[in-house]
Amino acid sequence: MAEKKRGANEPEPRPIIVKKIIVEGHGGHHGGAWKVAYADFVTAMMAFFLLMWLLGATTEKQRKALADYFTPTLVELKMASAGSTGLMGGDSIMGKENYPTTGGQGNLSITIPRDATGTKDQGGKALRAADRQKFEGIKKQLEERMAKKGLAKLRKNVRFTETREGLRIDLIDEADFAMFRSGTDQLVPEARALIAAVSQALQTMPNPLIVRGHTDGLPYASGRTMNNWMLSSARAETTRKALAETGIGNDRFARIEGVADREPFIKTDAYDPRNRRMSIILGWTRGGGNDADADMDEETKAAIKERDDPTRVARTEAQKLDMGGTGLPSGAHLVNPTAPGTSNKPGKH
Repeated sequence: MAEKKRGANEPEPRPIIVKKIIVEGHGGHHGGAWKVAYADFVTAMMAFFLLMWLLGATTEKQRKALADYFTPTLVELKMASAGSTGLMGGDSIMGKENYPTTGGQGNLSITIPRDATGTKDQGGKALRAADRQKFEGIKKQLEERMAKKGLAKLRKNVRFTETREGLRIDLIDEADFAMFRSGTDQLVPEARALIAAVSQALQTMPNPLIVRGHTDGLPYASGRTMNNWMLSSARAETTRKALAETGIGNDRFARIEGVADREPFIKTDAYDPRNRRMSIILGWTRGGGNDADADMDEETKAAIKERDDPTRVARTEAQKLDMGGTGLPSGAHLVNPTAPGTSNKPGKH
């Protein structure tokens, strides 16, 4: 078709442009993937805050019960069983098993942990409660025996303390009373009668015994031949003999030890005469004192560990020997030294 002739005043025709628009999907912005992630985040935060609330609103016993409740049941497996040592590593159908069973081959038993209420702990607490009642009985018996034997005036020298080791009976020196002759391990008659009364009271329980000797902080001048460690140990052994002579069997004694002045009764004054004492400890029934260490805080445990460190104890003793056993500060000298084998230690009991 021939092109139409354009007139003189007619404008030039414009080209027709067709614009094709492709609409893309908006899934990246309006989709649901981010919502799932956000929901997971909110759920996790809710669980976290719930955990924080439980930790703050419950007691230690309640938290233990919750933890035990969510503990999964365990199936007890045995090594070298059902072909575990063979080529197939336990997948052999011909391998003989030795799992705990209730009947014959193939009846596998399930080992279930102790219940969520903490049966083991409850048993230990029950034993400890029973021990406490018996301890109270021993206190009353000892007081009655002391009254009958004319030792009532020494009642103030006997102290009862419950410790992580058991019931501790402290036989304490006073300014006007000493259990041993000055600077020796020889019991005075009143102290021997007091130990006999303690022995008779302790025979009512079969629990193990610990005998521990203590001294005050006054050092020996002739430290190379005698010191507070040796004296406290010797006095502990003398006390053990006195207990044995009055009816305590040798199998009852768990430990005999001397700790010198490292565990003072009067912590503010190492030279107080009350620091000189004998501790007779009636231990807890086995299983009743398992949680005793847990009752101590970390600071106390660290202090005990440092006190009993063999290296530190040996270093301290070496320093004492280097200074003649006087325990004087560095640079100090004795103005009245005595001959070896004698003691110028005033007030030592």
